Amino acid sequence: MEFVFEGMSLSIPDDVYQPSEDSFMLAKTARKAKGNVLEVGCGSGIASLACAKANPKSNTLGIDISPAAVKCARSNAKKNKIKNARFETRDFFKTDIFGGVGAFDSILFNPPYLPTEYNEKLEGPLNFAFDGGKDGRKVLDPFLARFDRFLKPGGSLFLVQSTLNNPKKTEKKLKALGYSCKTVEKEEFFFESVFIIKATKSRNPHL
Repeated sequence: MEFVFEGMSLSIPDDVYQPSEDSFMLAKTARKAKGNVLEVGCGSGIASLACAKANPKSNTLGIDISPAAVKCARSNAKKNKIKNARFETRDFFKTDIFGGVGAFDSILFNPPYLPTEYNEKLEGPLNFAFDGGKDGRKVLDPFLARFDRFLKPGGSLFLVQSTLNNPKKTEKKLKALGYSCKTVEKEEFFFESVFIIKATKSRNPHL
């Protein structure tokens, strides 16, 4: 698949998640993220690259469990001459990123949110991009339990959510961590609504 988005020419092979409406929403929103930015599950790199292109003085790190995705994202960065975005093959849930230090001003995440039964799983690494488990929260809930340690006070999480995976539960978890939440993008589809929550961390976490 090859297409142009926001002036960027992107090439995505068949073994990497093909960007769709949720990807485009996050990529547009990502332009507002500045400083040191982390994207978890970067896929083709579209959101990281949109962020880096819009903010040349920022530094964006995109990580993905799929080596094919990282290879694709690196190729797209080179193709578009975007030098302030880098991509690495990492499993967010098995690494401390920077030794557990909250080093990022913003975190971007488009989690797999489709409720998925065992017989609906895909073969190969593409399953990571779609499989949200039976309730659509198999990846999301462990992420919410972990991401806070990597975000600076005053930093923001930009999180894609769907009405398919209980977004009220997500907001409740974020508020319990001391985050203020607001919806910054939303699109309606015939079977779901997809939106982006911006959750901002208090600058005074002990208040």
